[in-house]
Amino acid sequence: MSVVLPEDPFHRRLHHVAPAGLTSETAQTGGMRRRAAISGATVGSRRLWMGQTHVAPATASLNHHHGDSETAIYVVSGTPSFVFLDLDAEEPHEVRIDAKPGDYIFVPPFVPHREENPDPDLEAIVVIARSSQEAIVVNLPDLRWRGPVRPAE
Repeated sequence: MSVVLPEDPFHRRLHHVAPAGLTSETAQTGGMRRRAAISGATVGSRRLWMGQTHVAPATASLNHHHGDSETAIYVVSGTPSFVFLDLDAEEPHEVRIDAKPGDYIFVPPFVPHREENPDPDLEAIVVIARSSQEAIVVNLPDLRWRGPVRPAE
């Protein structure tokens, strides 16, 4: 008689995802090309999504947010810009963060934003990590939030 033991959470295998293993089977935003490395579909992750985003020269993504996910961005190459609407100012206005290789950007949940690559010749590449199991992308007509008011934490 064989006994089936519960999965041992301390002795599961590691997963290696080489560049050739990245997949574009993920949520997309116009003006960008996302490639998933770590996700529920690729390695069975439960609370994390990680991958690359490529922004073509002289282009901008659509305005979007990532739902309830926190998003961390690391700039690998290029000089991407990240744009959001500052509603705390006397007059609401767009704020632009110009980044370079080695910089990190944090995008809180539900914050409408867009990525831009002002360089006319070079693609910008960033690594993205999200606190959700899959990439959530909600495209928007502009940078204003349109949805329910988020409850206070």
